[in-house]
Amino acid sequence: MTGDAGGASSVTRAPRDHRGPLAHGTFRWLLAARTTGVLGNAVAPIALAFAVLDLTGSAADLGLVVAARSIANVAVLLFGGVIADRLRRDVVLVGTSLAAAGTQAVVATLVITGSATIPLLVVLGVLNGAVAAVSLPAAAALVAETVPDALLRPANALLRLGLNGGSVVGASAGAGIVAVVGPGWGLVIDAAGFALAGVLYSRLRLPARPGTPATGAADTGSGTGTGSGSSVLADLRDGWQEFTRRSWVWIVVAQFAVLNAAFVGATTVLGPVVADGSFGRAAWGLVVAAQTVGLGLGAVVALRWRPRHGLAVGVGLMAVTAMPVAMLGLAPAVPTLVVAFLLGGVALEIFAISWDQSLQGNVPRASLARVYSYDMVGSFVAVPLGEVFAGPAAHHFGTRPTLLVCAAIIVTATLAAVATPGVRRLTTEVTTGATTDRAIGP
Repeated sequence: MTGDAGGASSVTRAPRDHRGPLAHGTFRWLLAARTTGVLGNAVAPIALAFAVLDLTGSAADLGLVVAARSIANVAVLLFGGVIADRLRRDVVLVGTSLAAAGTQAVVATLVITGSATIPLLVVLGVLNGAVAAVSLPAAAALVAETVPDALLRPANALLRLGLNGGSVVGASAGAGIVAVVGPGWGLVIDAAGFALAGVLYSRLRLPARPGTPATGAADTGSGTGTGSGSSVLADLRDGWQEFTRRSWVWIVVAQFAVLNAAFVGATTVLGPVVADGSFGRAAWGLVVAAQTVGLGLGAVVALRWRPRHGLAVGVGLMAVTAMPVAMLGLAPAVPTLVVAFLLGGVALEIFAISWDQSLQGNVPRASLARVYSYDMVGSFVAVPLGEVFAGPAAHHFGTRPTLLVCAAIIVTATLAAVATPGVRRLTTEVTTGATTDRAIGP
């Protein structure tokens, strides 16, 4: 592997740190904050889906509401990356957590009081999606500031374990709450989780980063960091250069643009419709929880299994996520779906940890949040299309054919990505200088 800026770049195995990520206090607060936030947030998709179905009974309306949030999320993500590279990321996360708590509290109040309408839910979804767009790049890039490079993989695995554990508890409890007392109270839990996460983020104590307002120092990276005199457009352009100079980055992002549209459209929009017509709402919560259990198992596997070509392995395993989509169409029974969603969760988590390790170990830290924002925009950009068109496609062609086509799209996109040399060749060894002043390409 050679540095894109010219000259050879050495590749070495990272020395093992036997203390582990939990020995670092800042990482412990990050783990607590993100786990708390997701504990409440896991309830939201279930509660919102059934709130809309109770309101109108229309899969198309449900697709419109969730798509509005996704569109706003994609539209603001790039600016979220710039903000996270310019400002202290812990401060960004405190503010976005409290803002998310506010928007979800309003949604909960409208649903509980019977005042909710589709236009109101769309507007609030837009606000919540914009807030999330600012927080996501900051949260992803923050990991590299809390532990040494040698601990990135176990740190990401532990974070994912916390997130998945919170999702399991939240989804399981949320399904029961929605079934017993209604979706509005599930949204109350979501708002409370965000508020508590904001308090925990305020406990983070991070070292000052060059170029942030806290120090006023000039950026010491390769010219891609955000300095006080740079414009937003210049920051976006530099982030784009970091994103496009590595073929494995944009190839995998292109894969997920297609895969996410098919998977989210099938599971978020058509999944509740299938559940309402067959095994019931409470059981759908169990199915969703099975996926998060699979995510937890995948994180445990990733802690122990460290393949040299981890990215290629993770990308290839994404074909497994076609199973739950196909089973929704072919065998919509709870035992079958639980197994399919669990296996899909295992595959997704092994990929996610390898992906985070690959980005955090090969992208300059000063521009990491912007690269993450381009990753997220590319991965999410087609999700609204999947959400909007899944309902009408199922109405026109039938639910089963639509789900099977979505499964075929997932497999095709995965095979195309894993066949590219850049994805297959990337290794998990730490590249000297990768996170400081040089970018490494395949």
